[in-house]
Amino acid sequence: MRLVNFRTKDRTGFGVEQDGLVFPLGSAGYASDLAFFAAGEQGRVAARRHLGRPEAERIPLAEVQLLPPVLKPGKILCIGLNYRDHAIESGMELPKVPTVFLKLPSAVTGPDADIVLPRQSAQPDYEAELAAVIGPGGRNIAPEDWEKHIAGYTILNDVSARDIQLATSQWTLGKSFDTFCPIGPAVVTTDEIRDPHALDIRLSIGGEVLQRSNTRELIFKLPELIAYISSIVPLEPGDMISTGTPAGVGLGRKPQRWLLPGEQIEIAIEGLGTLRNRTVEAHS
Repeated sequence: MRLVNFRTKDRTGFGVEQDGLVFPLGSAGYASDLAFFAAGEQGRVAARRHLGRPEAERIPLAEVQLLPPVLKPGKILCIGLNYRDHAIESGMELPKVPTVFLKLPSAVTGPDADIVLPRQSAQPDYEAELAAVIGPGGRNIAPEDWEKHIAGYTILNDVSARDIQLATSQWTLGKSFDTFCPIGPAVVTTDEIRDPHALDIRLSIGGEVLQRSNTRELIFKLPELIAYISSIVPLEPGDMISTGTPAGVGLGRKPQRWLLPGEQIEIAIEGLGTLRNRTVEAHS
């Protein structure tokens, strides 16, 4: 299932996008994304049953605005240097343990939304990433139980102000300007993704492909990441683990390539669709 948050002329809602239609899940008992994620398999069963009902409400996809498929993630846990080629282009050793940093939830924006390039940074950059959305939470999750705790997967652009990020050893502020966390267009449930560690991932700007890889190149895969993170902090419904970016970011190019106003960024991940956003200059 493709799970979406949406807005129409008179309301916002949460539902399933299928065959050019959106099926709101409020009448199935899941008016919010977090309630659905927390329910795990019970929520998926209820949604499938709801989709089969002739009387289920349907809204044409063309009549809604898609919002971030996770409206208010509690934690956005990002993994740095998690593709071998990206660590090499960054001139850093392969990490021996996951490099975990945070993006603040206030940075979240949705598909087709503008990425606002802040005046404080001369080095805004792009990063295509696969993100796992936590379903039922937990602490000290065993690696073999990792799939029980994932609701689905989405695309995340880890937009980064490199000059702010690298001014100190702490990356959070440089990663967390408003609109610096586009996600979407949907959360695709785990039953539709056979192996999240075998997905093609690609980023292009204005039609030029700048990143191309496959998630099989991840250094730390989701079983390790979920076990490691949950041994330190609890994972909760709606939390996101963004698994890192492959080579080709602007920082690692020669010459370096920064985002400019008016550029169309497209990130495509196999099975998840395409996340599109346009850059704009900050007005103040």
